[in-house]
Amino acid sequence: MRKTATALTLAGALGAGIGAGQSIATGDPPVGGTAPAWADAPLLTPEQTVIEVTSRVSPAVVSISSRAGSGSGVVIRQDGVILTNAHVVGNMRRVGVRLWNGDEYVGEVLGRAPDIDLAVVRVDGRNLPVAPLGDSDRLQVGQSAIAIGNPVGFERSVTTGVVSALNRSLGARLEELIQTDAAINPGNSGGPLLNSSGEVIGINTAVLNATPRGQPIVGIGFAIPINLGRDVAEQLLTTGVVSRPFIGIRHVGLYPELVAQFRLPVREGVLIVAVEPGSPADRAGLEQGDIITHLAGSEITGEADLRRVLRNTRPNTTVQASGVRGNGGFDVSITLGEIRPR
Repeated sequence: MRKTATALTLAGALGAGIGAGQSIATGDPPVGGTAPAWADAPLLTPEQTVIEVTSRVSPAVVSISSRAGSGSGVVIRQDGVILTNAHVVGNMRRVGVRLWNGDEYVGEVLGRAPDIDLAVVRVDGRNLPVAPLGDSDRLQVGQSAIAIGNPVGFERSVTTGVVSALNRSLGARLEELIQTDAAINPGNSGGPLLNSSGEVIGINTAVLNATPRGQPIVGIGFAIPINLGRDVAEQLLTTGVVSRPFIGIRHVGLYPELVAQFRLPVREGVLIVAVEPGSPADRAGLEQGDIITHLAGSEITGEADLRRVLRNTRPNTTVQASGVRGNGGFDVSITLGEIRPR
């Protein structure tokens, strides 16, 4: 295996996030609830699926307004906890929240993580409709995506499309994003992106509508994966701050064409395409071209496994990483760093 050629070839075309969110177990009510019973029912036609998802999840979608602007949010706990974008609430301590039935509340901003573009708001409600949360680590490119939000004041508008790509990045810290062609417009921010089972798979956050040269673009929107959103919400609710482990690599999961093209010795794992100088990975001796197959005692078959392990590991923890290097292997100890979003 020519690891340098492999990694340099991939580095120009592929990128992935550095670090991931951390999950905190608490005794508080879980956010998001469980999947509804109808999610396991026989498959519906595409049209019936959208109608069913919309009718059941729309009551959990709220409109949020503040001096920072207006947007959407989604109720994730019956006691009035709402997940939305940080840019929707801005620096406000209180925002206006309008429910599906027209009831209006003053919502308290419990916490925000601007670098991840997430915020948690609470209203003084009881037994509110809740949107069930899915598992964004299990997403596949091509599966259905349904967006519900309040674009330019048109409340609970519905658009449909597919998951166009995974693990996209916008800027230095807004990473792990889901790309979708479901139309996302101003006001959709903070609303849910759903799968065909009516589970929230992401929080809509951004859209590209033009190239740097001003050429129009259609059908490129982005959502924050709900597994990251769930972890951020739990941290903000319990500690008021968000802390994420940092490893310091750019990576790509293995897939059959990549394995065949570069004659890789394994079919599953995560290929390191770049190591950030001075990062925990660099200090541990990880190298460009290494393939991680195990981390912190867990098998790493792809990027979803890597993100899941990092989310469930606290910063400053020392973990073992092993895998393939050239025609041999490696086994190193990594002391994870910490990211505290501003």
